[in-house]
Amino acid sequence: MSFQRPPVEPAALPPEIAFLLAEGVDGRLLIRAAAEAAEAGTDAATTLMNAGLIAESAYYAALARVLGAPYLDGPIPFGLGLRFPDTLVAGLAPLVPGSVAPWVLAPRGRAIADLLDMPGRAAVPAIASPTHLREAVFAAIPEQVADYAAHELRRRAPERATAPEPALRWLAVLALGLTAALCLCAALPDPLARAMMMAGQILFLAMAALRIAALAIAAPVAPEAVTPLAEADLPVYTILAPLHREAAVVPDLLKALSALDYPAAKLDIKLLLEADDAETAAALPRDTLPARFEVITVPPGEPRTKPRALNAALPLARGALLTVYDAEDVPDPGQLRLAAALFARLPARTACLQGRLVIDNAGDSRLARAFALEYSGLFDVLNPAFARCGLPVPLGGTSMHLRTRVLRALHGWDAHNVTEDADLGLRLALAGYAVGDLPSPTFEEAPARLGPWLGQRTRWLKGLVQTSLTHGRRPLANARSLGGLEALCAAALVPGTVASALAYPVCLVAAAWSFLVLDIPAAPVFLDNLSTGLAITLFGTGLAALVLPALVGCARRGWGDLAQSVPWMPIYFLLVSLAAWLALIELVRAPLRWNKTRHGLARTSRSGRRRRRHAAACGAPRNPATP
Repeated sequence: MSFQRPPVEPAALPPEIAFLLAEGVDGRLLIRAAAEAAEAGTDAATTLMNAGLIAESAYYAALARVLGAPYLDGPIPFGLGLRFPDTLVAGLAPLVPGSVAPWVLAPRGRAIADLLDMPGRAAVPAIASPTHLREAVFAAIPEQVADYAAHELRRRAPERATAPEPALRWLAVLALGLTAALCLCAALPDPLARAMMMAGQILFLAMAALRIAALAIAAPVAPEAVTPLAEADLPVYTILAPLHREAAVVPDLLKALSALDYPAAKLDIKLLLEADDAETAAALPRDTLPARFEVITVPPGEPRTKPRALNAALPLARGALLTVYDAEDVPDPGQLRLAAALFARLPARTACLQGRLVIDNAGDSRLARAFALEYSGLFDVLNPAFARCGLPVPLGGTSMHLRTRVLRALHGWDAHNVTEDADLGLRLALAGYAVGDLPSPTFEEAPARLGPWLGQRTRWLKGLVQTSLTHGRRPLANARSLGGLEALCAAALVPGTVASALAYPVCLVAAAWSFLVLDIPAAPVFLDNLSTGLAITLFGTGLAALVLPALVGCARRGWGDLAQSVPWMPIYFLLVSLAAWLALIELVRAPLRWNKTRHGLARTSRSGRRRRRHAAACGAPRNPATP
């Protein structure tokens, strides 16, 4: 005796998917989508497509048929009035007179049910899928898209954007100012000159002391117990993943993003490509990606930077929360849920949560180990401490989770700054927002060889100089806006990082010469010894501020083996100094050059979450589509 499953009735399904029964879609899939949509508190159409149960193009073709509307899946004859990003935000664009309809519509979510409930179908415009409409708009007005991505911040908030003037002019002004200050000190009476020098020493001592004080603030790597949000209360989450010459790591990235523990219906993942990057485009399996993955090709334009690509996608973000992952990232699967739960209980002033970036391939080389130590000190010690004290935090370029409305209010990223993350952290602070700590790891790959490392670090330090020059145009106003301790923290982390790197070799040689070769005479008067005592204290404190955060970070991570490499850190910081001097040269010669870091070369993995890539590192051919 056999039992047949009773047929699914359209009335039992949400209207946005009920019509698919007549199109031959399996009723069991529709029931599953309806149940998941009800649990997640979203519409069933998005659930169906985002889970990969139906292709986006097939869904919208069926929607057009049931509406009796033309379906546009080829060239779209746009009329006058296309605007980026307004056209795509509305999902509605005009067509040329005489076309199949006056308008083309790409409805999403609950708007589909409203469209199906319209009493008069004669007024229905032509239908296109959102992906096809977006691709057609990008192809029709690429100059508008490129201009928006590159210049919107400069148009809306020029005082917060990288200056259009050549960097050489600003550096010349800075050099003249320093020269004038030195000349003034030389012309002053000896007591006044000594007082000015001691004031400078005290300022740098305060910056170093700020880093050391951060060691006393607890910031465990494991998150505290946080009540998770119910599925229906979770917000839509946008993930931006800029890719440029990243074919080798595309399979791993897709695997990591697919492993995220978050409702598929509430994920909006945008993979951003450059127009001339055919290799990465070929590595993306577009035909099999669920609709929650959207591949966006950014129109050609200058500058060729990561923040420009992010700006092109920001207006299209559908999530209330947004994060950025780099191509080589392996985020903890529960990171989005934890961030959403923390945002829900934090005040609106907390606009950003910075995740913990963890170097995963520390076993590749001594350089990679030093990089891992540096990151541990920064992301497991300093940044969490500053965040807990409400001080400015220079963000990492990845795993910073933001309230999308705040990011849009700040007009996105500075496309002309090659360290856009640190700049955004400072702009958040200047706008009165706070950055919180997100104790969730994202595993990253560090350059294991000197050449790639030097190129990457030169770019980072060049961007810190750009940020310093940009926000140093109004130093007093910005200091008043931040507050005293906050301004000191910002100065220590942005221009202070560059200044200390530039001065480190000179200070190291001078200290070694003074301590090992010369005698340090003691003057009979206390004040005469004060400058020398401050210099010795500053050197010791500065060295401790560089080394101790790494040791504490290792202790928090349980990296006893890695802590043994800490004695090499003074030598490592000589390489950082070399990168700082190269950054000044590159700032003048090529301010917008983006030194690309090649990924997919890691041979070791401390976490076990990254595949070994010895063959790729040795130059062996590799199929980028291999999982």
